[in-house]
Amino acid sequence: MTTTTLNRGSVVPPAVRAEHMREIHRNNGNALLHFLRGLVSPGTAYTAEDLVQETMLRAWRSLDAVPTEPASQRRWLFTVARRLAIDVHRKRQSRPAEVSMRDSEPTATGNGAAETVVARLTLRQAVDGLSPAHRTVLDEIYVRGRSLDETATHLGVPVGTVKSRAHYAVRSLRAALLGS
Repeated sequence: MTTTTLNRGSVVPPAVRAEHMREIHRNNGNALLHFLRGLVSPGTAYTAEDLVQETMLRAWRSLDAVPTEPASQRRWLFTVARRLAIDVHRKRQSRPAEVSMRDSEPTATGNGAAETVVARLTLRQAVDGLSPAHRTVLDEIYVRGRSLDETATHLGVPVGTVKSRAHYAVRSLRAALLGS
């Protein structure tokens, strides 16, 4: 059986460590969730619940560093949670704007099927009007779901090139679709 030390340098068995972590979650989980819901935009990839889990995972991994005094413990957890939320926000800003497939689907108003066909043809023409490089970047990021780094590696170009191609491709599509 392996043992672990908590704050005071005493050696404790894993069962006590697990109970200590459950107590931390019981005492702080709801407050963390409420705090993070105020920081995270609705509909983002990382929800507040995900960030609470990640915060608790960080606490578990660094249990020796988590203060035992309740107020200090809460401050430590909120600091970790706030930093995680900031990291998620920064990561989202470094990627091009995400467009769901629902956004590209036409809405039926009036002739229904006819408008749907016209909208799809317009979208297809706009995509076909892009350069092959721009079309490939959009396909890698939005269809295949690759990150900017993965796309850059896959295409053998710098990340900055991927960012600019994605930006100009989306701008061209927007102009083509709004102009028609």
